[in-house]
Amino acid sequence: MSKTNKRYALALHGGAGAVVGRDYAAVEKHLRELAGECEALLADGRSALDVVETAVSELESCGLYVAGRGSAPNTAGYVTLDASIMHGPARDAGGVAALQGFVNPIRIARGVMEKTPHVLLVGTGAERFARVHKYTEVNDPGNYYLVPVGVTKEELTNSNAHGTVGAVALDQSGSLAAATSTGGIFGKLEGRVGDTPLIGHGTWADDDIAISCTGTGEHIIRAGGAISIACRYKSGTGLTDAINEMLGEVKRLGGDAGVIAITRDAEIATPYNSDGMKRASVSSQQELKVATFVVEGGQ
Repeated sequence: MSKTNKRYALALHGGAGAVVGRDYAAVEKHLRELAGECEALLADGRSALDVVETAVSELESCGLYVAGRGSAPNTAGYVTLDASIMHGPARDAGGVAALQGFVNPIRIARGVMEKTPHVLLVGTGAERFARVHKYTEVNDPGNYYLVPVGVTKEELTNSNAHGTVGAVALDQSGSLAAATSTGGIFGKLEGRVGDTPLIGHGTWADDDIAISCTGTGEHIIRAGGAISIACRYKSGTGLTDAINEMLGEVKRLGGDAGVIAITRDAEIATPYNSDGMKRASVSSQQELKVATFVVEGGQ
């Protein structure tokens, strides 16, 4: 694909917590194809907000990741989903938490942003909103949800296992956006909500930076999450250093996490402190990169 003189950038993640020794070829193939499709949208002038929603919707629908179709039930035996989205220029944001029975929570999160005065709807209120606005429902939950690639059935009840999907983008107008979605940690208690639907923790976008986090949500929240990275970056800390400071705090508190971030200058960073993070990135100046584990020459 030929590159444009107008600047754009994109990064995707399919979750931190990848296990060394497992084959993620199918996931990497999917991330490569999806990143290529999203790059084409950005090169064609589409907005960062539309692109991150499109990317995360596909990540939710495919069943390869611990989000949307790839989500596992909680200890009460049913699936709940969390998602959030943010558009940097006006700090517009929306999220849903503990949502049951809908295919694409990220689309509903955008609906909360655009169709209500609120930032977050949860539980039955989020479901009622989604039903009123005719978002696609899951017709047969027993046959819809899948065990995602790289997850054993035994791990579905292990609360240390986790996964999330996310996207960040810079469009040709200079606008930034971020979106994140998850089925949460495996074996979670009924009612548990992590960082993903919380603006400022799992997701953030402003005029300078867009961020999506993945990992153990309780530790990301306690470490300050996305907004702490944004504040460090605005104060003059380099992008990767700002992220690694937050990740270091997550590790100190006993968790693991990963981050994808893009700045208004189209700088991309994808650090993590777990064994691996499924990820892809591309820009108007950078060829497409896809990886799960550490690659020679950096992230």
